[in-house]
Amino acid sequence: MIELDNSRKINNQLNYLYKLNRLGIKVGLSHTFELLERCGNPHKDYRSIHVAGTNGKGSTCSMVAKILIEAGYKVGVYSSPHLVRFNERIKINNVFIKDEEIAFFIKNYKNDIEKIESTFFETTTVMAFKHFAENNIDVAVIETGLGGRLDSTNVISPVITAITPISLDHQDILGPDIETITKEKSGIIKPRIPVVLAKQEKISISILCSISRSKKSKIIYQEKPQDIKISEEGTSFKIRNEFFKIPLIGNHQAFNAALSITIINHFDSKINYKTIQKGLDKVTWPARLQKISIKPPIFYDVAHNPKGIDAMLEAITSIYKCSPVGLITLKSDKEIDMIVKATSGKFKSLIISGSKKNGLLEGKELAESFKKLDDSSYIIENSFLKALDDLVKKSGKLNVPGVIFGSHYVAKEVFDKFGYLI
Repeated sequence: MIELDNSRKINNQLNYLYKLNRLGIKVGLSHTFELLERCGNPHKDYRSIHVAGTNGKGSTCSMVAKILIEAGYKVGVYSSPHLVRFNERIKINNVFIKDEEIAFFIKNYKNDIEKIESTFFETTTVMAFKHFAENNIDVAVIETGLGGRLDSTNVISPVITAITPISLDHQDILGPDIETITKEKSGIIKPRIPVVLAKQEKISISILCSISRSKKSKIIYQEKPQDIKISEEGTSFKIRNEFFKIPLIGNHQAFNAALSITIINHFDSKINYKTIQKGLDKVTWPARLQKISIKPPIFYDVAHNPKGIDAMLEAITSIYKCSPVGLITLKSDKEIDMIVKATSGKFKSLIISGSKKNGLLEGKELAESFKKLDDSSYIIENSFLKALDDLVKKSGKLNVPGVIFGSHYVAKEVFDKFGYLI
């Protein structure tokens, strides 16, 4: 009976946390700073590495963390969004935060959360920082949620910042063009703190370098990977005549790995090649061109902007020398017309699906955009579970790979279907 009561109390606290989503997104750092103050400013108890950008943030953070763990550091990672369980967002040395720890934080700070009117992301950011401090980590690897300048994570004073490739995404919040979005992402650059820059468009690199110089922040350009080779098993490449391999698939992942190696080299120059490679060997980042079926070959990728979709398609066509069958779902806040253009003519067949869940468009709603901009063949299937079956059948019949893409929010259904556990 006691266990049942405890379980009920934990569920109540977790439900309270999830309902904070109703407060939406608030731009600004005042709420986060105030809640941190009430929690004892835990973010000041350890070193941090801060990563912003559009694509590749999560993969880069995962690789940096794996290498640091291999080097003997105790590492906290804060990332978003999650795929199946909220707990995935907060972990220490690969161990997710427990439900009991989440509930304990909510119970202790519920009055403060309500008084400050902290949003879901503001609250979970502070929860992560508190969890890291209580467990005496050595270093935190922090991924921005949205943007940079006004993102809740931008309360930290990192020892290194890094910015992955920037492209158009979340234009309704971050701005209408690449210049504006770059300025928002650059907000994580701190005075006199080194910034590691990934390969960027010319306008972005110009803005980032100008801002870095104005803050007297050392600019470090990521190492450039050479001789990139990709297969179903992963990706290999060279940096300065050193050979590296990673389990993640795609040219873009070689660049993410090179960015990670550059970050590591400037965080702790004593970490050697052998340790870096051992860390990279252990990298997992689900739903990033993740192979979830062998026959027929089916992949799941959460790419939801044109650059991400381009990278995904480049990798698949490079391996299989043919166009795949696609299954797309999208949230209503995405740049749908741009995504339609990015997918046009790139698939043997495209299945359009969705649901009312988590703001996803229904298949028939999403298909309206394809009707306006795309004359290639597609199939509308409102039932996502039926769409998964259709993808497997069509991929097998045509003898080509299949790819599910566009959203984090179908991950549970995908993994339930194909048997992969987070």
